[in-house]
Amino acid sequence: MKSFSNNFIKFKFGVPATFKSKSKFQVFLAKKLSTVLLGTIGIFGIAQLPSANLATAQVRINSVDSIAANNFANPQLKHTFKGHIGAVKSLTFSPDGRMLVSGGSDSDGIIRLWNIQKKKRLGEIRKAHQQSIQSLLISPDGKYLVSSSTDNSVNIWSLQNYKFIRSFKAHSSNVLSIAVTPDSKVLVSGALDGIRIWDLLQQRPLATLARFDHLIHAVAISPDGRTLVSGDNKGVVKLWDLQTGRLIRGFKVHSREINDVIFTPNGNSIISASNDRTVKMWNFNSGEVLQTFTAHNNSVIAIAINPDGKTLASGGKDGIKLWDLTTGNLLNSLYGHSDWVSSLAFSPDGKTLASGGFDKTVRLWESQPPTVNAELKIKD
Repeated sequence: MKSFSNNFIKFKFGVPATFKSKSKFQVFLAKKLSTVLLGTIGIFGIAQLPSANLATAQVRINSVDSIAANNFANPQLKHTFKGHIGAVKSLTFSPDGRMLVSGGSDSDGIIRLWNIQKKKRLGEIRKAHQQSIQSLLISPDGKYLVSSSTDNSVNIWSLQNYKFIRSFKAHSSNVLSIAVTPDSKVLVSGALDGIRIWDLLQQRPLATLARFDHLIHAVAISPDGRTLVSGDNKGVVKLWDLQTGRLIRGFKVHSREINDVIFTPNGNSIISASNDRTVKMWNFNSGEVLQTFTAHNNSVIAIAINPDGKTLASGGKDGIKLWDLTTGNLLNSLYGHSDWVSSLAFSPDGKTLASGGFDKTVRLWESQPPTVNAELKIKD
């Protein structure tokens, strides 16, 4: 596997007209960044050894119950990234988990890219937006980085040739949340003026689902790519058919505004976080509340689910809470940030949790391997 240099190369992206009157737009990326984003992951096979004169090994597990049912119950803080000059509002991992992208309420609208393996900065996109960055995502195919902002725009960047592609400017108010379908074809933006749907491949508008009557704070798309869920300022979640644009149903889930909403990996449940200090998991079809998580003492700003579907992370003024999604039990509380936790993201392999805060830092929490008591017996 090829390594890449830590020296930075200056790339010039195509600049939207909005930015041309500003200072020169610059993007800094590490050499051979494409090896980080699109590099092949090696699969190491087990060698076929000759059978002659080999001992047979047997492993006896003394205590299966000693293996934690949830391997992310007790993560450790492993690294802190610094460089933002404001709250970190959004985090997203690349599909291979080797890069983390962060953005926030920096006055200069910078998006930062981090190497997770080497714990170093890869680069940054300066003047990505005119105001604070509210939401980030990398398409599942790894080709696009998409950002939204309080400057009412949604911007698209290529992660193949490192160029700015285009900006969507149909919204008339802050775009607080974005989501993409699993096939990387359809992009959804939720803003204070409603919901809009875009063709990500051809970079063109497709539809408007809701306008002006609801202040949309959060959107998410189901794992099968067919259903959109939105959360608004009134504590209402709504389900939308992405193929027809039809409103399926709505539920009054929270007593105050919803800050974040996500589907569980199996698509059967939806989890929402609110300023009413609660996180709720509810059934996708019936709207029945399955679990209510109530350990936070103030607004819950961000949530994330481990890809294994077992662990939920929630963040707010009182740090990060980890929950067992099966039982609803609180597993742990993490207090690495000195201010509000404003964004959370799990790595694709579920071994790392990234958290961003009002303390201007990004912190990496890594799971600890379970302890297994075993006896190794050798038969001649």
